[in-house]
Amino acid sequence: MKRRQFAVLLGGAAVARPLAVQAQPRAAIPHIGYLWLGAAGEEDSTKRGLRQGLQDLGYVEGRNIIVDYRYADGHEERLAALVGELIEARVDIILAPGSVVTRAVKQATASIPIVSTSGDPIGSGFIQSLGRPGGNITGLSINSGLDIAEKYLELLHEMVPDASRIATLSNTSNPQTLTAPGVRKVAETLGITLLSHDVRSPSDLPKAFDAIATERSDAMIVEGDPLLVSHRRSIVEFAAAHRLPAMYGLRDFVDAGGLIAYGASIFGIWRRVASYVDKILKGAKPADLPVEQPTEFELVLNLKTAKTIGLVMPQMILARADEVIE
Repeated sequence: MKRRQFAVLLGGAAVARPLAVQAQPRAAIPHIGYLWLGAAGEEDSTKRGLRQGLQDLGYVEGRNIIVDYRYADGHEERLAALVGELIEARVDIILAPGSVVTRAVKQATASIPIVSTSGDPIGSGFIQSLGRPGGNITGLSINSGLDIAEKYLELLHEMVPDASRIATLSNTSNPQTLTAPGVRKVAETLGITLLSHDVRSPSDLPKAFDAIATERSDAMIVEGDPLLVSHRRSIVEFAAAHRLPAMYGLRDFVDAGGLIAYGASIFGIWRRVASYVDKILKGAKPADLPVEQPTEFELVLNLKTAKTIGLVMPQMILARADEVIE
């Protein structure tokens, strides 16, 4: 080969190399699916916590992570189609708030990693054990059952000692606190009759409101179900209109004007969900990631609402509150 030809070939190779590097595809941006039973509406603690957790870990939506939000608008029957859309979109992980959503996602895929928050993941059949979940589901357990139900009843009894008829709003598709065995027995020891109202779709709410008004309930307990959270403003407005002291399972209700809430910090739980997302994106398997239980609980009350319904908040409850809204 002549020297001039060799030089030309070398020059061509030098030019071709950076072009080849440029032609290599960029790393794909992680694509996460988020499925909510309720309506889009305003922000809630779940999404706020998730976004804060992602931000803490260096993820910025739209820049280095995509979160695809899907909403069932309170209609459980729509979940299967929405899960199908997320699967078709080839998401890397599906986030499932609540037992109803987790069940729908579990039925649809055994391969896509699922990060779930639910009341009883073992009893619901989502995982094998807290320490080693097995399968494609991990996440956090939201404390539920008899202990927290007792707390609801005791706080209401302390606030309104004469209350003997307490209405409850819950979604039996998403079993949490008030459906726990022994709850009615605890109520009986306090001289309380529980009047249960099942809300499994938005159309059930007006019927429940009418029934509660007709029953002349003395107080109300509202679970932290995603469907009920989505309609928290109408629930809080109903309680205010009927001067009903109401205990809620999530602080989102108190932020919307509700009286008092006690339970695990959903913001804190979903901030932790982001760490599961990060670990899975870095190669961890859901089967090997232990399911955490809540360690942060909060008692939040709204003194303005108490004054509006003519309730004097006992000093013992004020002293125990983590936050008082005035």
